[in-house]
Amino acid sequence: MIRIATVGEIGSGKSYVAKLLGFPIFNADIEVSKIYKKNYKCFLILKKKLPKFIKSYPIKKNEILRAIFSNKNNLKKITKIVHPIIRKSMYSFIKKNKKKKAIVLDIPLYFENKINKKGDIIIFVDAKKSEINRRLKRRRSFNYKIFNRFKKIQLPIQIKKKKSNFVIINDFKNVSLKKNVKLIKKIILKK
Repeated sequence: MIRIATVGEIGSGKSYVAKLLGFPIFNADIEVSKIYKKNYKCFLILKKKLPKFIKSYPIKKNEILRAIFSNKNNLKKITKIVHPIIRKSMYSFIKKNKKKKAIVLDIPLYFENKINKKGDIIIFVDAKKSEINRRLKRRRSFNYKIFNRFKKIQLPIQIKKKKSNFVIINDFKNVSLKKNVKLIKKIILKK
């Protein structure tokens, strides 16, 4: 089974590229939402570590945001609790899809959490800053403060690009992007 990872900046179109590849996708952002909604054990641990902020189950996004904004160390506390659960979920997804030709890992902190393995095919999705900002402003739930906090824990873009097998430009014109993804998919499947 081929492991493909999509990486890049928030708002660059990683998830869209992941869908275009047409293989089963593990989306870490969706998994985090599920954990906050359905994992009572995680709620109890977060409530114990951050009692001023985490009040009710299911965990509300604004409680997490308040915790992160009040103290930069709270983000570390949250990730220490949530990331092992995500990792376990990812391994379960990989095991479930082991007979598939390929899978896609759509994980924002793919390198930072040392999920990358030798042999993984990494696609860096690149886009113009102005285009990313325009798209992020349209997202109702987008928060620049959170964006900046997460930027601080991410590897620099240049390093991610260097570590990637492919760099794909997302000009947000579907025709050229779809064509490029199709070409990359063809190359990957020939390996």
